[in-house]
Amino acid sequence: MQRQTDPYLRERLHDLDDLANRLLRELTSPGKGMAPVAAELPENAIVVARSMGPAALLDYDRTKLRGLVLEEGSASSHVAIVARALNIAAVGQIENATGLVEPGDALIVDGVSGEIHVRPTGDVERAYVDKVRFRARKQEQYRALRNAPSATRDGAQVKLLLNAGLLVDLPHIKETGAAGIGLFRTELQFMVASSMPKTAAQQALYRAVLDAADEKPVTFRTLDVGGDKILPYMQAEPEENPALGWRAIRLGLDRPALMRTQLRALLNAGGGRDLRVMFPMVACVSEFEAASDIVQREIARLIKHDHPQPSSIALGAMVEVPSLLFQLDELLKRADFISVGSNDLMQFLFASDRGNARVSGRFDPMSPAFLRVLSHIADRAKAAGKPVTLCGEIGARPLEAMALIGVGYRSLSMSPASIGPVKAALVEADAAELEAFVKPLVANADGAASLRGAIEEFAVKRGLQVAP
Repeated sequence: MQRQTDPYLRERLHDLDDLANRLLRELTSPGKGMAPVAAELPENAIVVARSMGPAALLDYDRTKLRGLVLEEGSASSHVAIVARALNIAAVGQIENATGLVEPGDALIVDGVSGEIHVRPTGDVERAYVDKVRFRARKQEQYRALRNAPSATRDGAQVKLLLNAGLLVDLPHIKETGAAGIGLFRTELQFMVASSMPKTAAQQALYRAVLDAADEKPVTFRTLDVGGDKILPYMQAEPEENPALGWRAIRLGLDRPALMRTQLRALLNAGGGRDLRVMFPMVACVSEFEAASDIVQREIARLIKHDHPQPSSIALGAMVEVPSLLFQLDELLKRADFISVGSNDLMQFLFASDRGNARVSGRFDPMSPAFLRVLSHIADRAKAAGKPVTLCGEIGARPLEAMALIGVGYRSLSMSPASIGPVKAALVEADAAELEAFVKPLVANADGAASLRGAIEEFAVKRGLQVAP
């Protein structure tokens, strides 16, 4: 497989590596998984590996892990996204990293520039000390904005929400001043467990999340596994292209007991409170209707057994499959809200595997094509009077966030570390001015590969803090 020229087949070798490593760990330490490695992990550790899946990353002690260096993988792969959510600096595409680095070596991992420095010299260390001090000053500025209204200069309210998935994420709600959790990835609980979480365990987690949110909205995404998010205890059939295969809502509808168990846990946890649930990778309206029917049957069960019900239930869909772009009006008649999964939507729109470094960065999310798609979604949601939130990496960067405001978005969900920088740009921006500039620019791009340069020039002239 290493000799294959097809990048897809080479990527599948990672899955076999991950399974082989997990099997070896079970054979050497039955029932303990990554426990021996976790016990030996030193403070401020950096893990260097050829490749890694998000499930393997979650096995490590996140209180000690500070960085991740991979020979393969891209900035938009799931493992990189999970690392950023855990505030772990992650860098991929470092050729022969495992050969260059010895255990115990000093490393500097720059997650912003995508560079690493092996056994850095004194000059390099001092340069990074200055860089860290500058970043600390910026963080102080962001903290000062924590309780400031999340609104542009002309009064447009823009909700800044968190992406989360673990209990360790919950303190970030207060720390960042976020308006709530726009995307709670329920699959992370399944990925860190050695066996399928019981209904009681799921319910306890969801209740803890709602408690921590303290009346702020939380949107739970139902189980989204498959592709590179593999559950070690769930048997999966080999697939030529897992990203387009049996995953997310497709798996849930084919195994209704799995979906029903999770929805039951969510409904029980939400008793007496507002509950928001959305379904991932919906490709047609009938899938959303089928999932909604399961929710209604579970509500009927609560009523039958006289169990507390949520005070309100809002059901939504992730817009990340291009086929749904042509069914938005029909979907919006049925859904209470929609969320744009910009990472997968871009992957499928450009037929560009987000985990393949050769093509993942080939197309700019600020291309006219993608911004037109995002603008279309925002326009249809506004026409239907339904809220729309964008969840994904594009909304987590200040410049891109300004472009999103320019095409009509007023709710963005992102990693905790991104809220400060985005808010700093947001409060200095004028939403009406952004729309007046960005919408005609997107409509009349005339074949341009990207609008990044034009939007950045506009932002800089108006003093917006859009640097990464």
